[in-house]
Amino acid sequence: MYTPKFKRSLLATLVLSSSLALAACGDSEPDTPPEPETPPPAPSGLVAFAPNGQLDAKIQWTDYGVPYVSADNMESLGYGVGYAFAQDNICILADQVVKFNSQRGYYHGPDAVPGSGDSENILTDFGFLTLGIRENAEVGFEQISEETQALITGYAAGYNRYLADTGVANIDPACANAPWVQPITPIDLMTYAQGVALLPGAANFTGPLFLAVPSNQSIVTDAATGEPVPLNFDPQSVGIPDTNPTEAGSNGWAIGKDLSASGQGMLIANPHFPHSGNQRFWQFGIEVPGHLKVVGGSLSGMPGIINIGFNEDVAWTHTFSTASRFTIHRLTLDTNDSTGTTYLLDGEPVKMTTKTHQIRVANGPDSYMTLRKTSYYSEFGPLIIVPNALPWGNDATGQVAAYALHDANLPNYELFDHWFGMNRASSIAEYKQTFADFTGTVFNNAMATDKDGNVFFSDGSSVPNIAPEALAVWSQHPLYQALTQQSGLFIFPGDDSAFMPQGTVPFAQAPQLERTDFVQNSNDSFWLTNPEAPISGVSPLWGPVGNQQSLRSRLGQKMLAEGGSANGLFTRADLVDRLIGNRNYLGEAILTDLLALCDAQTTDVIAPACGALAQWDGLMNVDSVGAMVFREFAFEFNRNPQWQVPYNPELPLTTPHTLAANEVVVQQLAAAQQRIIGAGLDINAPLGSVQFVEKSLADGSASGLKLPWGGAHNIEGGFNVFRSNMGNDGTVLPRHRYPLLPGSDLSAAAGGYHITYGSSWMFALEFTDDGPVAEGLLSYSQSSNSESDHFIDQTLLYSSEPQLRPLYFHQADIDAHTEVELQLTGSSQ
Repeated sequence: MYTPKFKRSLLATLVLSSSLALAACGDSEPDTPPEPETPPPAPSGLVAFAPNGQLDAKIQWTDYGVPYVSADNMESLGYGVGYAFAQDNICILADQVVKFNSQRGYYHGPDAVPGSGDSENILTDFGFLTLGIRENAEVGFEQISEETQALITGYAAGYNRYLADTGVANIDPACANAPWVQPITPIDLMTYAQGVALLPGAANFTGPLFLAVPSNQSIVTDAATGEPVPLNFDPQSVGIPDTNPTEAGSNGWAIGKDLSASGQGMLIANPHFPHSGNQRFWQFGIEVPGHLKVVGGSLSGMPGIINIGFNEDVAWTHTFSTASRFTIHRLTLDTNDSTGTTYLLDGEPVKMTTKTHQIRVANGPDSYMTLRKTSYYSEFGPLIIVPNALPWGNDATGQVAAYALHDANLPNYELFDHWFGMNRASSIAEYKQTFADFTGTVFNNAMATDKDGNVFFSDGSSVPNIAPEALAVWSQHPLYQALTQQSGLFIFPGDDSAFMPQGTVPFAQAPQLERTDFVQNSNDSFWLTNPEAPISGVSPLWGPVGNQQSLRSRLGQKMLAEGGSANGLFTRADLVDRLIGNRNYLGEAILTDLLALCDAQTTDVIAPACGALAQWDGLMNVDSVGAMVFREFAFEFNRNPQWQVPYNPELPLTTPHTLAANEVVVQQLAAAQQRIIGAGLDINAPLGSVQFVEKSLADGSASGLKLPWGGAHNIEGGFNVFRSNMGNDGTVLPRHRYPLLPGSDLSAAAGGYHITYGSSWMFALEFTDDGPVAEGLLSYSQSSNSESDHFIDQTLLYSSEPQLRPLYFHQADIDAHTEVELQLTGSSQ
């Protein structure tokens, strides 16, 4: 790869300065990093770095604050995108850079909740140092293509330009004047990306990583004195991690020429993600004339690459996959080593390796303590401890063991180039080739269609590649099957090198399907991507086969089987209707039986609930009376389903079915009724009066503006899903939260359902002879800045009536709707 001398010098300076800045809070004794590999060659004719370091990007903001960035080279393109993103969401990315650089304790003190003693910031800081993502980023930057290096470098410069022009005092008030809002470097962005790659895996193990020291050793010491530092943190609070803590989900349809009314490709993109925090989507368009033109949306901090969107020839989306991106390996400890730091591998003793890390933690105004911790590593990965489940010492078998974490995304240098390849694909064949070239979609099922009406599915997750022979042995091993069932994690032997993952499962062995009718996914496994061609015969680490489908998956399959309005073929209007139509599977399956059960009652115990259900139109619209009653019943039904006909794997799309009209169902309806009445709510209230979006102000207080909200929930098998997510959103940014009633998303304090999660960046697209035509919406709006004109505008649009808006692709449409234009110039030298 040829890099101009000034650019190589700039990169070296950025790496050095950034490393020095981190030395105070992330000192370690790393192993020698691997030698950088040569990045992929440049696509012919596409200029990566700005000639002579002169950055020049045009940004056109259309209605709803959507920026379209054009430039003649990739570095300038990143410059414009970074500037536009920072204007909308600077606080989110600034916070994530701090998080993944292990500086939360330095800026925010030891606790995520100040004074609580949770020590969460210490756990997080040491966790990411143990995983080595900053070290990996410094090595990996040179391994990515010149084009994505240029994008990242330009993006950092654009972000910094916005910060310099605006001033830290004048940015989003949620982080204005915060000392942790600093200029960023390309390596910061690379570190952030490495952290994002671990979100469904190792990033959830910061607690177990923190605890992982031998029993005779203190977890942390004072770096100045060497004395143990007691923490208020309770080790017993660390349990088996939830690897999908935000319950990320999505729907995706790629419709081929056999089901398309126009004979050309169509797509539904419907990611269900948190409406606040580090997994917010942001909409934009990019163009390098003659080489690249893409419109869509991406997760915060994706430097100029579209995650879910379309170009002139191909459209793509993704859903959260059932695959496991990591494995746990049980090490057999060598009893001859009293320190417990030697394990047996293929019968031979192997000494664990160590790294010592330091962080600075604020312990008062302008007062800091430097903490030191030693992390332990095996050939399978770093050691972890989960009390009472995955110990370091005597485990449930009575043997002396320890447990190590292997994450297939540690590291993953391919995600930028993989998405970039998708952005440039001109056919399904080229889109498919990106999965052969890269494993960079990390944790997603991918679905795509092209203008010729070909469709393709693959689970593109990074899955540990364990040999089929070893998997066969493991599948019959009573101990490891029991450990896997008990923990909910894939646990493998760590005393036999046959179980050592060899990279990631190659694309040829991944679940995949190419069709001309449809491929779809609603977060069940790959198995029934298309029921006419079930997928099987892959590693169990990809997810289950033959499993009962979720109600949402069944609704998606049902709507596909029903077909569209044009003699069974789908139009774009049909796709929009399916996307925001607010149907729900459970209501369609059992409402008639439930009403019959109501009619058969001889007492008035459930009369109020039955009266509300008698008025229900079966939908989850704002004016749907009875929808709240049915949802609360669905919560009860989900805990103890009452079906007459059980699940049959031979009939996965139609079983189980038929409500069992029994006393249990009566009790479930009574419990739903009582919860609503106990919360002080009108049982006959239309859904829009109790389901709402209420945004937080900059200080985290409630805005007081409760917008009526239509939409279903997973619990009743909705497709257009919304719900309350009162957990951690991945940032330290303040937001208001209402306490939920046990066993429900209903909040008495809120007066209903406070929507903070669900359909986010959604669109319906069709290819035409004149190019792609799409309608879409970013439900929570472009900006997280409460003072922005685009903080709530798309949210108001959806609230007024669930609807989408036109998405602009052609330059004439972009020009016609441009409200603000900026020619952004600068220098990277």
